[in-house]
Amino acid sequence: MDKVLYIIAWTFIKLLQALPLRFVARLGRAGGALGWLVDARHRRVMLENLTYCFGDERTREQIRDIAKENFRRIGENYACGIKTAAMTMEELKPHFEFVGDEKLRLGSENATSQSRVVAVGHFGNFELYARFGQFVPPYKCATTYRGLRQPALNKLLLDLREKSECLYFERRTEAAALKHAMATSSLLLGLLADQHAGDRGLKLPFFGRDCSTSAAPAVFALRYNCPLHTAICFRTGLAQWRVEVGDEIPILFKGEARSVEDISREVNLAFEAAVRRDPANWFWVHNRWKANKYRGGRETKIGKTNRRTIPVEYPEAEG
Repeated sequence: MDKVLYIIAWTFIKLLQALPLRFVARLGRAGGALGWLVDARHRRVMLENLTYCFGDERTREQIRDIAKENFRRIGENYACGIKTAAMTMEELKPHFEFVGDEKLRLGSENATSQSRVVAVGHFGNFELYARFGQFVPPYKCATTYRGLRQPALNKLLLDLREKSECLYFERRTEAAALKHAMATSSLLLGLLADQHAGDRGLKLPFFGRDCSTSAAPAVFALRYNCPLHTAICFRTGLAQWRVEVGDEIPILFKGEARSVEDISREVNLAFEAAVRRDPANWFWVHNRWKANKYRGGRETKIGKTNRRTIPVEYPEAEG
């Protein structure tokens, strides 16, 4: 069965990658429009989420229009993510703009030799986050992921992302390798932090309502004493994207480490601002506010500093 799934997935990927990017984008949008019609469960989740966040600001018709466009965007993003993964940087440059690389170079004279943590989310074609390092040498991109149960499909996924030159660390088995890389390389460690983090997440507000929030970007930044940024991928047109790097989020205050909660709250605020800027650009089919059982805080060692926080549920690369 594993081999059959591999052949089907490989064939689908190769077919998409053989097509022009703008055609793939239109094909994905058509698939998303079909999804709006047939996927009642995710349509309901999307409308509930949008109504909660924008019900006081927009009419039901406007919310429904955003939801329809969001379904189209999701189809476009997934289809284009497969296509752009196989494109060289020269092929991709007419479709992709990277803004804010100077923010990653600020600081001391050896700033670019220091690894940095980047909190990212499911905005636009989020697979493009893996191309960060190709714009700001000597940095190299890295992220964590959870391997698929099917070995062949897992290898196919990693092969698909190979052209990005991003380093992928399996979060359950390669923690030691990631630790070594953070200490010895100039990494841009991208961590997805915009979805429900389970009962190990921090209880923090997003659009004014508490939800389970991943502490991973704050924990990694404190543990390795790394500058922390956010980055958002905005869709600027059909098969056109711009990734914008946010200002550095301080991890220290008056020389002392800030709390994981305070740092993570700023990440949530940056994500909320990005959602408000283009509501159809985010992944609304995920239930960000579902009920959880939050665990009580306990002492967790972060570098040489003991902070009162909760166990970290490390984010994973999509797929």
